[in-house]
Amino acid sequence: MKRSKFDEYLLEKYPINEAYVNDPNRPVIYELLHVEKDTGARLGRIYTRHGIVHTPMFMPVGTQATVKNVSPRDLDEINAQFVLSNTYHLWLRPGDDIVAAAGGLHKFMNYNGPMLTDSGGFQVWSLAKHNSIAEEGVTFKNHLNGDQMFLSPEVAMRIQNNLGSDVMMQLDEAIPYFESYDYVKNSVERTTRWAERAKIAHKRPQDQALFGIIQGAGFKELRKLSAEGLVALDLPGYAVGGLSVGETKEEMNRVLDFTMPMLPADKPRYLMGVAAPDSLIDGAIRGVDMFDSVLPTRIGRKGTLMTSHGRIVIRNHKYQNDFSLIDPETEDYGSQTFSKAYLHHLFKTNELYGQNIASVHNLRYLLKLMEDMRQAIDEDRLLAFRADLMEKYGYNKANARLF
Repeated sequence: MKRSKFDEYLLEKYPINEAYVNDPNRPVIYELLHVEKDTGARLGRIYTRHGIVHTPMFMPVGTQATVKNVSPRDLDEINAQFVLSNTYHLWLRPGDDIVAAAGGLHKFMNYNGPMLTDSGGFQVWSLAKHNSIAEEGVTFKNHLNGDQMFLSPEVAMRIQNNLGSDVMMQLDEAIPYFESYDYVKNSVERTTRWAERAKIAHKRPQDQALFGIIQGAGFKELRKLSAEGLVALDLPGYAVGGLSVGETKEEMNRVLDFTMPMLPADKPRYLMGVAAPDSLIDGAIRGVDMFDSVLPTRIGRKGTLMTSHGRIVIRNHKYQNDFSLIDPETEDYGSQTFSKAYLHHLFKTNELYGQNIASVHNLRYLLKLMEDMRQAIDEDRLLAFRADLMEKYGYNKANARLF
């Protein structure tokens, strides 16, 4: 695994705790290195069986055992620390038994760094048709062929144990943010019971960490109920779910403000499905350690770039004769090699290499943003770092979203 110069510096400034390396009893261990004095943002380190990573960090999403248009070699060259893959999709194709026969997800896709798998629950609600939830689990129709399928906490654990990821997520219900209080309360209570069942069904606790997912929509009381129930299970880490699903950024930050202090300080905290640059900083300010999203590769495939000087839509005519580098401050191969005019040409002619250049660039931009964020936290200047980012993106009240 490649590291940035600053992360190499962190290894010197904060020496590795050798007792945490390959601890036989704990597959994932969080170490707090520094707390930013003005915000409470955390600089940390996570020890896994496949490497040591620094936080806050962003995880590229490789839904079907591949990050779209991005090779494992690309991921290594842009210093990706952690990659996420999807339980639901790999269960359907090629099948978790095939991945297990290949030696697990790392060997199957030839990626040697730490990996996280989600539970598959979000896809059941977002992709599958005619799903029905009960205490036992979820019955739904396969979105590919219409076959009836059943996903339970136990099935989700079996699939993820076969996949062999470093971090696994419990099955939860992906609750719409604006559901009623009573509906959310019933769902939260069921999710806690599902976490208890997942912990019992987990067959590889020595090398795979099970994270719980805090739900509760926008209700402080229900987030507290969820956190208390899951923290009592003493899981290796905790995620905050049910955000970045249509609520405003102000609302998301409000929920994080009262939810993050409910989580253990000595375990990783993961905000699911977030990648907009301002939201990454806002999450870190509130104590988040881990983020993921398909956003950078999804918009990259359509020609939108996150750059050190703001947002670029490369298909726009104004880039036809722009022979400046894509982004001289982002160190990926494409940004340092090709002009905006060339990338504009690739997209206008539907050449697939353009999608690779844009996707790798967006990922490297976010990974570099996280590296710079870690340095800002270590130097107690995160708020100034945020202000500079917002200025580069031309943020104002009329343009309240960066992405």
